[in-house]
Amino acid sequence: MGRRSRGRRLQQQQRPEDAEDGAEGGGKRGEAGWEGGYPEIVKENKLFEHYYQELKIVPEGEWGQFMDALREPLPATLRITGYKSHAKEILHCLKNKYFKELEDLEVDGQKVEVPQPLSWYPEELAWHTNLSRKILRKSPHLEKFHQFLVSETESGNISRQEAVSMIPPLLLNVRPHHKILDMCAAPGSKTTQLIEMLHADMNVPFPEGFVIANDVDNKRCYLLVHQAKRLSSPCIMVVNHDASSIPRLQIDVDGRKEILFYDRILCDVPCSGDGTMRKNIDVWKKWTTLNSLQLHGLQLRIATRGAEQLAEGGRMVYSTCSLNPIEDEAVIASLLEKSEGALELADVSNELPGLKWMPGITQWKVMTKDGQWFTDWDAVPHSRHTQIRPTMFPPKDPEKLQAMHLERCLRILPHHQNTGGFFVAVLVKKSSMPWNKRQPKLQGKSAETRESTQLSPADLTEGKPTDPSKLESPSFTGTGDTEIAHATEDLENNGSKKDGVCGPPPSKKMKLFGFKEDPFVFIPEDDPLFPPIEKFYALDPSFPRMNLLTRTTEGKKRQLYMVSKELRNVLLNNSEKMKVINTGIKVWCRNNSGEEFDCAFRLAQEGIYTLYPFINSRIITVSMEDVKILLTQENPFFRKLSSETYSQAKDLAKGSIVLKNPDALQCPIVLCGWRGKASIRTFVPKNERLHYLRMMGLEVLGEKKKEGVILTNESAASTGQPDNDVTEGQRAGEPNSPDAEEANSPDVTAGCDPAGVHPPR
Repeated sequence: MGRRSRGRRLQQQQRPEDAEDGAEGGGKRGEAGWEGGYPEIVKENKLFEHYYQELKIVPEGEWGQFMDALREPLPATLRITGYKSHAKEILHCLKNKYFKELEDLEVDGQKVEVPQPLSWYPEELAWHTNLSRKILRKSPHLEKFHQFLVSETESGNISRQEAVSMIPPLLLNVRPHHKILDMCAAPGSKTTQLIEMLHADMNVPFPEGFVIANDVDNKRCYLLVHQAKRLSSPCIMVVNHDASSIPRLQIDVDGRKEILFYDRILCDVPCSGDGTMRKNIDVWKKWTTLNSLQLHGLQLRIATRGAEQLAEGGRMVYSTCSLNPIEDEAVIASLLEKSEGALELADVSNELPGLKWMPGITQWKVMTKDGQWFTDWDAVPHSRHTQIRPTMFPPKDPEKLQAMHLERCLRILPHHQNTGGFFVAVLVKKSSMPWNKRQPKLQGKSAETRESTQLSPADLTEGKPTDPSKLESPSFTGTGDTEIAHATEDLENNGSKKDGVCGPPPSKKMKLFGFKEDPFVFIPEDDPLFPPIEKFYALDPSFPRMNLLTRTTEGKKRQLYMVSKELRNVLLNNSEKMKVINTGIKVWCRNNSGEEFDCAFRLAQEGIYTLYPFINSRIITVSMEDVKILLTQENPFFRKLSSETYSQAKDLAKGSIVLKNPDALQCPIVLCGWRGKASIRTFVPKNERLHYLRMMGLEVLGEKKKEGVILTNESAASTGQPDNDVTEGQRAGEPNSPDAEEANSPDVTAGCDPAGVHPPR
C-alpha cells in the first residue's frame, strides 16, 4: 500500500473526534458500554499510564486526579449559535425556564447541578452540566429539556459540542472578511462556529469572507453538509479532498487569475484520540503508541499543506484530541524547523481568559508499541526507520529549540476543568515558505520557463496529491507565493468549458470517490426565468442575480440557490480541480403548478433571511398573535387573523408572501407564507415553528397531525376541540398544488435536507 493511500485510509479510520461534536458525531460503539448489552470495559491501561508518567505531561502530584477524571463520563456541554437571530431569547429561555426546572432535581440518586456557563467562552454562549448524555436521553425528569435540546439543535440554534472542541475556532480570531479553510472538517461543529463568526453582523446578508470545509471521507462530507445547512449561510462550500494534497485554488482578481491564499486555516487533524477516553471508552483497551507513530507523518503533511496555502500575516490553528507529543509538539517543531522562520508560534495565553491549560513541553522521548524508548534519532536501529522518523524527536540545537517557543502551545488536561484532553497550537505566517522562495537552479531556461516550473500545470489542474518532500526540492520552487499565480493565469482560457457551469472534475483528472454530484450552473443574465421573479417580488436593483445557481443543465429548474460573489468566483475558476459536494442556500422553489400564478417560484424559508433585504413587495406585517396562529394552525382563514393583516393581504394576488413581525422578539421574525383564496399558511419547518413558539413563551404540548394543529399551553386552555379550518379552507377553494407540494416538501418536513444533498445510498 502506497503512502498516500495509507494516509487516506488513516484519515478515514482514525477519527475519534467523530463524537466530539455533539449529537450527530459518531461514537456509537463507545457509548454501548454505558447503555447497551456489552460488558463494561475496564478502564485500565498500564502502558498508557507508564508512557504519560514517563513524559511528565501531568504536573507533579496531580496524576491521581488526572486518571480519576479520565474514568468519569464526560459532562454534557452545549453552545448557543452566536449569529442566528434570537440567540438572546434562547439564552433567556434556557436560564429562566429549563435551567430553573433542574434545581433541586435528583436523577439516579445523583443531584443535578444547575448548568454553568463556560468561563472562557464569550457572552455566556456555551454551557456545561454534570449530566452525561446517557442521563439526558434516558431520564423522564429531563424529557422536556432533552426535547428542547434536540429540537433547537435541528433548527441550528444550539450545538451539543464538546467543550474543548470549541477552542480552535475561537483562537483563529475570525473576522467577516476572512477567507477560511477548514482542512479536516467533518462532522462540522467547528465549521459552524466559523460560519457564525463570518456573520457577526446580522445586517450584512453577504459577508466578504467564506468558509471552504474539506474532508477526505465522502460519506462524512454529507454529515458536514447537514451541520452547515442549519445555519443557512451563502458563504460555505463543502469539498471532498485528501487534506494533505488539497489542490491550490485560484480566483479572478480584476481579470487576472491569482492563487487563493487563506486568511485563516483550521487544521484539526486525524489523531489517536487518547484525549477522548471519557467518551470513546474503546480507547482504553485499544491504546498503543503505534497509533501515534503511524499518524505523525500524515499530520505533518496536512499541517505543511495548510501552511503553504496560508496568506502572509494569516493564522493557522493546529489541533488534536490527543495528549501525545508525537502528534502534538513533534509536528509543530518539525513544521517550524522546515519553515525556516516563515512560521512562528503565536502567544495566545491571554486570548481566552478563564481557560486552564498547560504549556507545551520541550523535551520528550519516543516509545515503540512494545515499550522500547528512544531519546534521539541516532539511537534508532535501521530496522525501525520505517516506523520511527527523525521528525518525531525534539530539535537537538538548544538555541533553535528555544527560538521555537514550544511552551506557547496549549495542552488541556481533563481534570483541570472537567473536560476532554486536547492540544492546540496557533501559528502565524511571516513570509513565504522557503520552497516557494528559492530560485530554481535550472540551466538554459528563460525566466518565463523558470516561473512555470514552480507548480506544473498538471499539478494545478489535476489536483494531484502534492508531496511536501518534492516541494522542498529547489527544482520545484519559485520566487514567492504570490508569483505562483502566473503559472495558472491562462490554464482555463482554452474555451473547453461552458460559461457558468461548474461540474464535477473529469475522471481522467481526479479520481472520484463516492457519489457523483450534480453540476453547479449559474443563471445567465439573459435567462427568461428571472424577470417574472424580479417583477413579482419587486426585487431591489442591488440584488446580486449573478450569484443565483441551479443544480441542473437540462429541463425545468426546480430549485434556485444563492452563493456569495466570492464563492461564485471560487466555483467558476476551479471546476477542473475541485470536487464540490455542496454550496449555496435555497432561496426559491418551483411550484408544481406554478404557471397558474404570476410567478412560478415561491420563497424558501431556508434562505429568507438572506433574501428578505432585497424584497420590496408581497410583505405582510403581522402581529404577535397572528404569528402564534400561523405557526400553530395549518391554513387559518383570514377571519382568524387581525384586521390589519387582512387589509394587507386582501389585495395581493395568490402566491408566495413574506410574513414579518418586527417587534415580537429582539430580532425580527421573518417567515415564508402562501396567500391562498381565503387563508394564509406558513411554509416553515416543524423545528423552526417550535423554536419561534418557545421564544414567544409558549410551551408546545403536542401535535394533531390530521388537523395540522400544534397544541400549546394557550391553545389547550382556550379550547379542547381541534380546529377544522384546514379542511374548510380546502373546500373553500384553496389552491391544492402548492399545499400538496409542501405537505411533503423538505421545507416542512423536520430533519430533511432541502439543498439537493444526496445522503449516502
